[in-house]
Amino acid sequence: MGHTPIIQRLRKPVPPEMLAALKQRFDDRFSVAHAIREHHGRDESPYPDMLPDAVVYAQSTEDVVFVVKACAEHGIALIPYGAGSSLEGHLLAIEGGVSLDVSGMNKVVALNTEDLTVTVQPGMTRKQLNEYLRDTGLFFPIDPGADASLGGMASTRASGTNAVRYGTMRENVLGLEVVTAQGKVIRTASRARKSSAGYDLTRLFVGSEGTLGVITEVTVRLYPQPEAVSAAVCHFKTVQDAVATVIQTIQLGVPVARVELMDANAVKASNAYSKLTLRETPLLLFEFHGSPMSVEEQAQTVQELARDNGGMDFEWAKQPEDRNRLWTARHNAYFAGLGLRPGCRASTTDVCVPISRLGECLDEATRLVADASFPTTIVGHVGDGNFHVLMLLDSDNEQEWQESERLNEQLVAMAIAADGTCTGEHGIGLHKLDFMRQEHGDDVLALMWAIKRAYDPNNILNPGKVLPVLGNSPSIG
Repeated sequence: MGHTPIIQRLRKPVPPEMLAALKQRFDDRFSVAHAIREHHGRDESPYPDMLPDAVVYAQSTEDVVFVVKACAEHGIALIPYGAGSSLEGHLLAIEGGVSLDVSGMNKVVALNTEDLTVTVQPGMTRKQLNEYLRDTGLFFPIDPGADASLGGMASTRASGTNAVRYGTMRENVLGLEVVTAQGKVIRTASRARKSSAGYDLTRLFVGSEGTLGVITEVTVRLYPQPEAVSAAVCHFKTVQDAVATVIQTIQLGVPVARVELMDANAVKASNAYSKLTLRETPLLLFEFHGSPMSVEEQAQTVQELARDNGGMDFEWAKQPEDRNRLWTARHNAYFAGLGLRPGCRASTTDVCVPISRLGECLDEATRLVADASFPTTIVGHVGDGNFHVLMLLDSDNEQEWQESERLNEQLVAMAIAADGTCTGEHGIGLHKLDFMRQEHGDDVLALMWAIKRAYDPNNILNPGKVLPVLGNSPSIG
């Protein structure tokens, strides 16, 4: 969209000698071709393309060190790039610079089945990892909608449909190998399940969106594949009835593995995109993990709660292929929404609120979007209070963009007033910069800037992301 409020900074030209050094080191893994730069200068956010000056494809930690040191020497911006599935402008090159593509770093470094851990390079995607684990009896549960890379998932503190039972990347990353802004290789932790040895650097890098260092290895928890798995769809007359069922389920302590909300528009979009035949009413998608007996007990309890809230009888998907179809459709809800308005761009909200406030917040969100001049869908990882409004915008319509931004601001203000957050899993990137002060206040932002300056004093690592302008800090303008 040409009407985005983000202004691309003045570029600092990459010196010819730096380009020559990168070309000599990486040969055909280095490119300044427009098509390659264009691919690395866009994401799934509503912002226009912002191209880097060069792209390097890394295959090892040593490659990353070389590029980081080159950028540090010349004061050139460096943007780590994984799968390119960002929704908030994380990887856009607002100062130009070098895009460091780590998608080729996609190998398993070490699998420790007895410890239930695996260490992987950052370019490995969640689907690649679970395919690798398929015959081990273990799996990695964090599943954002896109087939994101684990480095990117760690960088944005991602979660997904399984978070209600298994947590987010924050709970599941045990340690990292990181290249600092000075080109030093550090490890943030051992594989021990707990430690009290000093500052928790792992948690600092998880969610830092490439602004504090470049992740080159990720060690994560694994889980035994459940003995029994059942999935069910439950239709409701209203979103409010569905949410009431979720709140009661969580407060009762039923250990559901997944519980996802889709409003009627989202169901309609998914039917068309994923070739399903679901009733086009608000619904919940449930999945239960455990022993056959515990799964049956969980399902029976939730079915009774749903009936009390006007829910219909569960429609079961017990076969793996049927479950996969349902969850693939849920994961593709973003692209299904785009299909409701061909040629549109989407702006997506990402608020998360305490489960006790979820009902009133979704009521307000439903009321707000009812008056929107553009199509919307609502989906949510409602088991942990996180929901998304997908706003489908005409990319050439300035009024729609401004309206969507006002709607986003209203939803964020509502969430923060409910002691929630502007982002449950997508991260800040560019799009949510203005909400950081509202959520945290200047004192907290000053502390964050102090950390940023300590780790990256020359502000070369993904500059302009996560932290808004504060006093004499580096700025976007």
